[in-house]
Amino acid sequence: MAAPNQATTGAPAYEVQYRCVHGYRRAFVKTGAGPALLLIHGIGNDLESFDAVIPELARHHTVVAPDLLGHGRSDKPHADYSVAAYANAMRDLLSVLGIERATIIGHSLGGGVATQFAYQYPERCERLVLVSSGGVSRDVHPILRLATAPGADMVMSALGGRHAQRIADLLLRLSARLGSDLALDREMVLAVFRSLGHATSRRAFVRTLRAAVDVRGQVVTMLDRSYLAVGLPTLLVWGSRDGVIPLEHGRIAQAAMPGSRLEIFDGAGHFPHRADPERFVTLVCDFLKSTQPSAFCAERWCALLRAGRPDGGTDPRKMLPAEVAA
Repeated sequence: MAAPNQATTGAPAYEVQYRCVHGYRRAFVKTGAGPALLLIHGIGNDLESFDAVIPELARHHTVVAPDLLGHGRSDKPHADYSVAAYANAMRDLLSVLGIERATIIGHSLGGGVATQFAYQYPERCERLVLVSSGGVSRDVHPILRLATAPGADMVMSALGGRHAQRIADLLLRLSARLGSDLALDREMVLAVFRSLGHATSRRAFVRTLRAAVDVRGQVVTMLDRSYLAVGLPTLLVWGSRDGVIPLEHGRIAQAAMPGSRLEIFDGAGHFPHRADPERFVTLVCDFLKSTQPSAFCAERWCALLRAGRPDGGTDPRKMLPAEVAA
């Protein structure tokens, strides 16, 4: 079963397909041929957040881009929306599609899912590309913190209404005049508001958010296990004006992940792959050409675990910018 997605030219860019996994309908795109790339979107978004890069990446690669459970066209059940559960779902989708290994590209929440996938299934992860990734330090936009507070569910029920969307649009336009970084991603922020128009979408959004964020900020971190990424080619991509997950998180992640590379899109916000899709595609393709897929070694993995974190166990979320720069 498939439905065409229309590119701006009016010609079909790819087809959205559906598979039932564990009793839930999953929407996804599978297009192109060659080494596999798995693209994982962020919270409140869907696979269309990668619209601008899927066709070009598919010229030389098999691109798989799903709507996460609770998002887009996928089912929105009363279910487990944790980062670990999403990583399991990505493993299962790849298995259903007959794909054994892939380079995992994750944006925002999808970056957290990508790193969790690499941790849970290192033998199936060839490389990591983390785009404005969650799961580094506590900082996150205050709106997301507030959305996890008790009683926020009732407020969320009003966010999908047309009046709320108009108000949000006006506030974003005003914040743009004031130089707010969040306003750089006005189109995508409004898309999240529109997605909250359905009760099932709101419930899934809140459950997903509360699995990763509370009123104090992000509660999930990849940094406690980042030393295990040695030998895993990793590319970090961030916008210099990310108003959702600050650029400093990218610098911390680079310092914590052995051999990783950080590319900064000057002037871009939380969606650098949409701000400059041509540069993003070139960057990813060059990264793929210049690196070899990770070769998982169980003995080395066990040795790293026995040795433990090089810092001796200091909470990585307490890393300060000065410590990163030192």
